[in-house]
Amino acid sequence: MLLRCVDTKLPLQTVYLISGRAGEMTAVEKVEEQLAALCIARRCVPSEEPSYLLDIDTSTAAQPSLVAVSCSSQSLRLYDRESLRFLREYRAHPGSLSGVRFAHTCDSLVFSACSQGTVQCWDARSATQKPVQVFTGYPSNVFISFDVSCNDLIVCAGTEKVEKDTFLVFWDARGITDCAGATKEPLGVYSESHNDDITKICFHPVEPNLVVSGSTDGLVNVFDINKDNEDDALISTCNSDSSVSSLGWSGEDYKQVYCMTHDEGFCWWDMAQLDTEEPITLLHVLDVRESVCAENHGLHYLVGGLYHEKAKKLFLIGGTSTGNIHLISCGTEGLSLVGTLSGGHSATVRSFCWSPTDESLLTGGEDAQLLLWKPGAVERSLTKKASLKISSSLQKRVRVHNTSLKSRKKCSA
Repeated sequence: MLLRCVDTKLPLQTVYLISGRAGEMTAVEKVEEQLAALCIARRCVPSEEPSYLLDIDTSTAAQPSLVAVSCSSQSLRLYDRESLRFLREYRAHPGSLSGVRFAHTCDSLVFSACSQGTVQCWDARSATQKPVQVFTGYPSNVFISFDVSCNDLIVCAGTEKVEKDTFLVFWDARGITDCAGATKEPLGVYSESHNDDITKICFHPVEPNLVVSGSTDGLVNVFDINKDNEDDALISTCNSDSSVSSLGWSGEDYKQVYCMTHDEGFCWWDMAQLDTEEPITLLHVLDVRESVCAENHGLHYLVGGLYHEKAKKLFLIGGTSTGNIHLISCGTEGLSLVGTLSGGHSATVRSFCWSPTDESLLTGGEDAQLLLWKPGAVERSLTKKASLKISSSLQKRVRVHNTSLKSRKKCSA
């Protein structure tokens, strides 16, 4: 029987056992049980203009904690994290949005990239429609991915391929002021390591000089941006054999890199083995839909991954077109289904954000719903939002992978 905690304000206390007596759960087993027991705690009030919720991020230090959501309506929305109460919306973007990130050291600042060649920074405390900083690219740049380094010193954005060019563009993020509309030009670019759209960028969680990028060319590149030039900065190139849709860092000291592909493949590499004779590939699954046994409605797609620090375990988030969310455990021996979250979304889930503080999960979907899931929670919303399957001009970019590409330095097929 699943016990539900009626008062969601009370923290769920957990004792983690690294090794225990017969009948006691290990840390991983306990975390897997908690993930499977996630229940809806809150739903946001429906927006007057429904749209796909494409990306989610949360502030960590700000009180109250905030949620930022990038939407297919070319807007950025802010919510109170605990209540999911709508706070304000920014609509000054001239094009489609690609991602949203709070600053790490000053999380009243929130960033978003747009297809018109800018990354904009907003002050979440202000309702003004003008960003406090605009990072401008070069005239032909169309940004479809970006991230901010863990020390907030560098912003990096990835471009669509225009003619024969594709770029990683870097800016110095220091000195953001209250002067609305102030602009910054790039520090420089990397232009040789990818030859197609750069779909994802992710800085290392604790080492601000490390960044990984993924592309529709199938390559996943790890850079040390402290180096003097792009060739020296390129630490490793791994080949996913398909178009990269999502990526991130995992493992002890975050020395592992993983990625998902647009045809629902999964790759996982260990960067700690770069200078050894050991293979760096931990796992390569060509189609996760065929390797994970999900009952009822199966597995239709992958959304992304989360690394659980307490359990030292990587999990994947996937789902179905009807809104079910599958939680998948990753191991070098393969993938396994941990649990399925049902009764929340009514359409494809496009985004999520994991909070290690209270072990909760935020999800956003094509049904325009923003949901907060907590272990053992009971939903307090008055009404359940009806299914909203809305059209959007933003669709996945799926390109045929060029199999003739060869990765440089130490790589993995």
